[in-house]
Amino acid sequence: MPQRLDASSPDFAAEFAEFLTAKRDTESTADRAAADIVAAVQAEGDAALFAYTERFDRFPIGPATIRIHPQEMAAAFAATPQVQRDALELAAARIRAFHEAQRPADLSWTDDIGVRLGLRWTALDSVGVYVPGGTAAYPSSVLMNVIPAKVAGVQRIAMVVPTPDNVLNPLVLAAAHVAGVDEAYRIGGAQAVAALAYGTDSVPAVDKIVGPGNAYVAAAKRIVFGRVGIDTIAGPSEVLVVAEPGQAPAEWLAADLLAQAEHDTAAQSILISTDAALLDEVAAAVDATLEILLRGQIAATSWHNHGALILVPNLAAAIPLVNAIAPEHLQLVLADADGFAAQVRHAGSIFLGAATPEAVGDYVGGPNHVLPTDRSARFSSGLSLYDFLKRTTLLGCPPDALRQIGPAAVTLAEAEGLGAHALSVALRLQGQS
Repeated sequence: MPQRLDASSPDFAAEFAEFLTAKRDTESTADRAAADIVAAVQAEGDAALFAYTERFDRFPIGPATIRIHPQEMAAAFAATPQVQRDALELAAARIRAFHEAQRPADLSWTDDIGVRLGLRWTALDSVGVYVPGGTAAYPSSVLMNVIPAKVAGVQRIAMVVPTPDNVLNPLVLAAAHVAGVDEAYRIGGAQAVAALAYGTDSVPAVDKIVGPGNAYVAAAKRIVFGRVGIDTIAGPSEVLVVAEPGQAPAEWLAADLLAQAEHDTAAQSILISTDAALLDEVAAAVDATLEILLRGQIAATSWHNHGALILVPNLAAAIPLVNAIAPEHLQLVLADADGFAAQVRHAGSIFLGAATPEAVGDYVGGPNHVLPTDRSARFSSGLSLYDFLKRTTLLGCPPDALRQIGPAAVTLAEAEGLGAHALSVALRLQGQS
C-alpha cells in the first residue's frame, strides 16, 4: 500500500526524511552492462552496433538497412488518421511557439573606460535525439526534443529509435516528420548512445544527446558525457499533487496520480492535502481506477511501492515539503494555485488549478515535458531552447583601457606565480609607454 504520513505526528520528520531518500531504481547492473556496450561500440564501431542491435532487438541490420529514410516518415504521416495528424500539428505549433519565445538576445556594450564587452548565442552544430521504442513509444517525446533544437537553429538532428523485431511505431515516425528530423536510425539502447557519441561508419557523431530512455540508456549517457553534451540523467517519472477539498472530484485526482504511475513500476505519485477525508476518497478512487487501466498492473506496482498520501495541518505546512521533494511535476489543485506556486522554489514544472492536469502538459501545453527528476529540480531545469545554444563572450581592450586595467592583471598573475600571464600583459603596457 502507499505510504501514509501525517505532518502532525511526532515521528514525521524522520519518516519524511526516510521517504525522501528511498531509492526507486537500481543503477549498478545497468551501469556495468552499459559500460561494456559503450566500450565495444567505441572500439569496434558498426560491427558492435549491429551485433548488439541484432541481439537485443532481434533482427539483422547493416549499413543498407540502419537508416529510416525521410520518405518513410512522410508516408507514416500520410497514413496517420486525420485526428491524430491534427493533434500532432497542434502540439507541435504550441511547443514551437513556447520555445520561440525563449530566444535570448546577444549583448554588446562599451564600459566607461572603453572596454568592449559582449555575449553571443550560437546553435549547436548537431544533436542526437533518443526516442524510446517498443512498449514505451512516445511521439510526444519526438516533438519535445526535436522542436526546440530546430527553433535554436541546430543544423543536423539525428534521431535514434529502437525497433524491436524491426517494427517501427508509425506515430513516432509521423511525429518525426512533423518535427523535421533530418536523419533517423533504427537503433536503440546503450549501443545507440555510444554510436551517437563516438560515431561509426554508419552513424556520424553528434555534439549533444538528448531524450529519455531506460536505465541502460541513462547509464550510457552518463558514461559518454564529456565526449558529448547530454540533457540530463533522467530517473523514474514523478508527480506531486497538492489538493484541498472542493476543488476537484476524487476521481480526477486519482487519474492524475495514476497518469504518472502507469509510466513505470518505479514511478512515484504523491498527494498532499489538509483533509484526511479527501486522502481516503482519493485512495479509494485510485483502487477503483486501477481496475480499468490497460497498464493497471504497472500503475498498481508503482502506487503500492512508491506512492504516498501526506496529511498537513494547513497549506503553509506543505510548502517546505514541496521544496524538499523538488518534484518533476507539481500539480496544484487549489483555490489560490498562483499564490502557492509563488512560494515554491524547487519544481520542474508547475500546473496551476484543477483544470490543468499534468497530462495536458505532456502533450499540448507548450512548455517542455523533459524535466528534472529525483529531486534534481533543486539545481536543474527542464529542457528548453537554451539546451541547444552556446554562449560565447567577447572582449576588446583598446590601448587606453588596457593601461587602466592591465596593471591589476599583472599584479594578480604574479601573485599566482604565472609569469607568462604577467609578461603577456606587461609587454603590451611597456609597448604603449
